[in-house]
Amino acid sequence: MKTRHLSVSLAAACIVLTMPAFAADNAQDFVDKAAVGGKFEVDSSQIALSKTQDQSVKDFAQMMIRDHGAANSKLETVAGEQKLKVPPALDAQHQGDLDKLKSAQAPIDPAYVDMQRKAHADAVKLFESYASSGDNAALKTFAQQTVGTLKTHQQMIEKIAAGQDAVTGATTPAVKTDNTPNAAALVPGANSFTEVQAKSRIEDAGYSNVSKLTKDDQGIWRGQASKAGENLDVGLDYQGNVVATGK
Repeated sequence: MKTRHLSVSLAAACIVLTMPAFAADNAQDFVDKAAVGGKFEVDSSQIALSKTQDQSVKDFAQMMIRDHGAANSKLETVAGEQKLKVPPALDAQHQGDLDKLKSAQAPIDPAYVDMQRKAHADAVKLFESYASSGDNAALKTFAQQTVGTLKTHQQMIEKIAAGQDAVTGATTPAVKTDNTPNAAALVPGANSFTEVQAKSRIEDAGYSNVSKLTKDDQGIWRGQASKAGENLDVGLDYQGNVVATGK
């Protein structure tokens, strides 16, 4: 996989990647989400640097640390000028995700990349909304200047994810007409995917009606799903591989 870099000039565009997928109610709400997202990106990427294997993932994490450090300072300055408060700590949801990364056994590449994919999708929605109808002129201009680069970041993480899937076979479910499994096997190991993330990953691989997910003693999420009219037993390992067999 090729290493990808973004210049420091993107710093101001990276203030938030981890946002709920809804519009900010007002200027303070936007600052809250942006500040929490920016801090989470720095903190989670610092963890990723020491617990990921793929060089492009490490490069992406380093970019997040560099760019978000500068961008968080920029946001603090703008918020101060607008008499708005910057939250000093993560909210419960983000702190929970950060704690999971801290406690997960390396490598955490799939979990970190999956987290960034979802975060970028939410961030683009948030910034597009505020850029269009924000209630604070300074922050609205900032959102307008930022959303284009957030989309560039989104494209970058999607390419990294696609490259991982090409290596692990995660986007090629092991379903054959004779209901025998693919040669690719699920790999035992400490799995940092949450149940929600596991379900989403399986759905991304083309399955629907994912249910009854439980993690076994090998760290593999196992459950049931359907595809092309078949009811299947499906599994997800810590590398992000999705394998299914006919029932």
